[in-house]
Amino acid sequence: MTELEKCMAGEWYDCHDKVFLEFKNKTHRLLMKYNSLPYDHKEEKRQVLKEMLGSVGTKVSIGHSFICDYGRNIHIGNNVTVNTGCTFVDCNRITIGNNVLIAPNVQIYTATHPIELNERLTPVETDEGIEYIRHTYALPVTIEDGCWIGGGVIILPGITIGKGSVIGAGSVVTKNIPPDSLAAGNPCKVIRKINGSREQ
Repeated sequence: MTELEKCMAGEWYDCHDKVFLEFKNKTHRLLMKYNSLPYDHKEEKRQVLKEMLGSVGTKVSIGHSFICDYGRNIHIGNNVTVNTGCTFVDCNRITIGNNVLIAPNVQIYTATHPIELNERLTPVETDEGIEYIRHTYALPVTIEDGCWIGGGVIILPGITIGKGSVIGAGSVVTKNIPPDSLAAGNPCKVIRKINGSREQ
């Protein structure tokens, strides 16, 4: 498997492989351009998004100071607002459905590392002594149709937020959230069902 294939399969991969550096260089240039464009240059901004992201629907707005890693792994549906100051670490796929609201300063992480130190760092002998290889892997994140993600929310790797759910401001989402749920807190937990649904 290539390093890219390992990455997308959720296996340990070398994040310093040439392919990822090329992704980052291209995306960094596009981000600089995007974030420097005036608010009302909507068509020019859309063209940059189409070049940078994996896919982007209609009526999509992404606010100033947006940051992402590769861009190519971000897929956004129709009628989506991503407010200012958001960070998407898209080492694996980030899928955002239709009619989604993402408030300011939301952070979505797909990249992570093993918890155990002896798995996270592997010593390797070199001519200059011992160096340590850091192990990284990435898991996809999905935000389904109709969700509202509150300000400052952090979404961790491998999470799915179900259709129509609302995540309260400042929450840290460590586990999947079912559809039609109001959830909040650190760690984020379901508070109650919404949208006319009943407790099962």
